[in-house]
Amino acid sequence: MAQDTRPTIRIRDAGEHVGAPVRIGGWVYNRRSGGKVVFLILRDGSGLLQCVGSAKDMPAEAWDALGSLPQESSLWVCGTVRRDARAPGGYELALEDLSVIQAAQPDYPLALKEHGPEFLMDNRHLWLRSPRQAAVMRVRAEVVRACRDHLDSEGFLLMDAPVLTPAACEGTTTLFGTDYFGQQAFLTQSGQLYNEAAAMALGRVYCFGPAFRAEKSKTRRHLIEFWMLEPEMAFVEQEENMQVQERLITAIVERVLERQRGELELLERDVEPLLRVKPPFPRITYDSALEILQGKDLALPWGEDLGAPHEVVLAEEFGRPVFVTHYPAACKAFYMQPDPARPEVVLCADLLAPEGYGEIIGGSQRIHDPELMERKVREIGLPTEAYRWYMDLRRYGTVPHSGFGMGIERVVSWLCGLAHVREAIPFPRLLNRIYP
Repeated sequence: MAQDTRPTIRIRDAGEHVGAPVRIGGWVYNRRSGGKVVFLILRDGSGLLQCVGSAKDMPAEAWDALGSLPQESSLWVCGTVRRDARAPGGYELALEDLSVIQAAQPDYPLALKEHGPEFLMDNRHLWLRSPRQAAVMRVRAEVVRACRDHLDSEGFLLMDAPVLTPAACEGTTTLFGTDYFGQQAFLTQSGQLYNEAAAMALGRVYCFGPAFRAEKSKTRRHLIEFWMLEPEMAFVEQEENMQVQERLITAIVERVLERQRGELELLERDVEPLLRVKPPFPRITYDSALEILQGKDLALPWGEDLGAPHEVVLAEEFGRPVFVTHYPAACKAFYMQPDPARPEVVLCADLLAPEGYGEIIGGSQRIHDPELMERKVREIGLPTEAYRWYMDLRRYGTVPHSGFGMGIERVVSWLCGLAHVREAIPFPRLLNRIYP
């Protein structure tokens, strides 16, 4: 195909060029022949477009190539955009010419048929090309944009927390260790502690990045490497902290419904439950949660953390996100502020999503009293020197402050109605998987 003056466009913009000649680069998603006409479904990462070619409208060389291109072959196509309600996206391209960049190998592993999950995960690098996986990735990108836009609009400042740290965030043993020029270092579990320092400097901040948990968990809600959004706020106590979370989740849901409704439809996601996500969200205490669970034959001893089955049952009671507050201090992290009226519980909340998705946010008011924090650090045996800088935050201008962490993949799984969180991240890291 000779170089010409036609504008190069992306498939998503085809509707803006009806009746005009255009040039598009893409890959063959599917192809079928109707005698003297060939229907080619082209994808370019922004969408799918039906291209219709006939021998009378194309050069002989281009027509011959069109009839034999394997799936995932790459090419340039030229033609005129026209409306067609029957075509994917409502438009099609009347082919006039094409140029093959590469004719793909004919044994493409992910031919258009059913495959098992392990096979699909082994070929994740190719599975991402499917319309369903592309739709999930677009929703994920929208969730990230919505988070940043919303927090920026509320006066938060993005601060990047380090990935390599000298100690655990929560004092657990679920850490990946590495050598740091002769010193022990770890992949971060959370950017929270560093973000507390940033909040003491800048008031309201958030970090967004990868986190790592060396937990030997195989549930559909767990990843070894995942992405966390973590806001921290100076001069904010727990009630206001929950209000910030309500506004954030509502903004995310509204944004995805507004801008990615087509992707949700492709995923066959029932959006009715999402339309019910409006603040204020219901709030129940941990004690009340145990009473509900006992009535559902899921009794749990006081002091134990809620598990996935408990969270599912509790969220279904309300049909929309619900806060569970005032957990026992014994089952929560050392930095959480005790309730002054009842020190055995802490000022915290987990936000549970409905439809079986469970916890999507965990947050709390942080301890700001230096003596109490020092006592907590000693009680659980944390290395005091590694936490000296963290203690300094309480020594030099301490204030009440709060924050939370939101798992991006869990939110995406809920919004998309996915059966497993592994589809909510481009290349999942699981207990039994680090390839590809």
